[in-house]
Amino acid sequence: MSHQSSHSKTTNNLKIGILGSGLMGHGIAYVSALSGIDVVMTDISQKQVDSGLARIKVILDESLKDGFITEQRMVKTLANINATDDYTLMSGCDLIIEAVNENRDLKAEVIARAEQFLNPDGIFASNTSTILITRLAEKSIQPEKFIGIHFFSPVHKMKLVEIIKGKKTNSSTLNKAVEFVRQISKVPIIVNDSSGFYTTRVFERYTAEGMALLAEGNSAERIEAAGKKAGFPIGPLAVIDEISIELVEHIRGEMLNELKYEGKELSSDSWGQVIDLMIRKVKRTGRSGGGGFYEYPKNNKKFLWPELKKYFPLSENQLSEDEMIDRFYFSQVIESIRCYEENVITSVKDANVGSVLGWGFPSFKGGTLQFANDYGLINFRNRSQELADKYGERFSPPKLLNQMSKKGETF
Repeated sequence: MSHQSSHSKTTNNLKIGILGSGLMGHGIAYVSALSGIDVVMTDISQKQVDSGLARIKVILDESLKDGFITEQRMVKTLANINATDDYTLMSGCDLIIEAVNENRDLKAEVIARAEQFLNPDGIFASNTSTILITRLAEKSIQPEKFIGIHFFSPVHKMKLVEIIKGKKTNSSTLNKAVEFVRQISKVPIIVNDSSGFYTTRVFERYTAEGMALLAEGNSAERIEAAGKKAGFPIGPLAVIDEISIELVEHIRGEMLNELKYEGKELSSDSWGQVIDLMIRKVKRTGRSGGGGFYEYPKNNKKFLWPELKKYFPLSENQLSEDEMIDRFYFSQVIESIRCYEENVITSVKDANVGSVLGWGFPSFKGGTLQFANDYGLINFRNRSQELADKYGERFSPPKLLNQMSKKGETF
């Protein structure tokens, strides 16, 4: 590595290793190196690491062009990154972050390979969005030094980082993780280990509700318009296309596994059938697969796939826009309340901040739990019950909501 990185060593004394240089890995390497941290970014081949480094250079070029960074800072950021397929160069890392694909066996394998390179006070983190940290830590030599540090995509733009405590994670490990997240100028929220954690679990309600509305025969155009009108960055079907329908299915599968492990189950649903039809019957997997709910013409704006109406016939009773908007809000807010009730998230502020910065819950609503406060807990509970009677169990008021509204409390 060049002499410049030795300067950063003296200012903050941090060296981190990143396993995986793909979508998440290169983003984490970029934000860390930009903050003056020494980074060793690895992957299974030098070719893959080089491709990750090329993506970092693209971000740096854009930042330079937009005037966000100077030429000098760009050079320095690149000097802080050692992109290599040689694991041994991670020796002495204060933190190693695993950012490989969402596959438990693969993660277990890289954890076992890399953990030995941590310095004696170092900690190990997984950037998973679904797999229980406690289960991943079973493969770890020191489960008390194992934690979840969940970044959002694209890492260089998203401010939020969800920190997940496993059953055995100790407070020193938690403090180091929080300190690292602050050092790279991100906003940490702290959650306890549970299937889908907080953000994946609640955000998934938005996309699931969009598909449920489609399955019920509401027009895709109106569903998307209602999502935007509610204040979300894009409609639920557009979000799924961006994530990829296959990945949504994979995440759902992982969450089912984790729930089984915890002795819980995922309720049966109409959106599962929408996912099945899109993937298996019409083989449309989303934007990266050439098209999903939308078509993506080469030099033109995307538009909704015209055949959707054939597979999801329109009902004569189209729901009103307000009813759809309520379903988007309530499905997420109720799930947030469940997370709070189950102690997955223990701070009202973190729940609100996480929802706004993590997946774009409308900031003018102040976040998920603030939404319930402003609506009035008694009114919110009554409306939840109304929605549950019409659309199913997922809208049922949680016990905590019933108790709090009786006592006149707020979040």
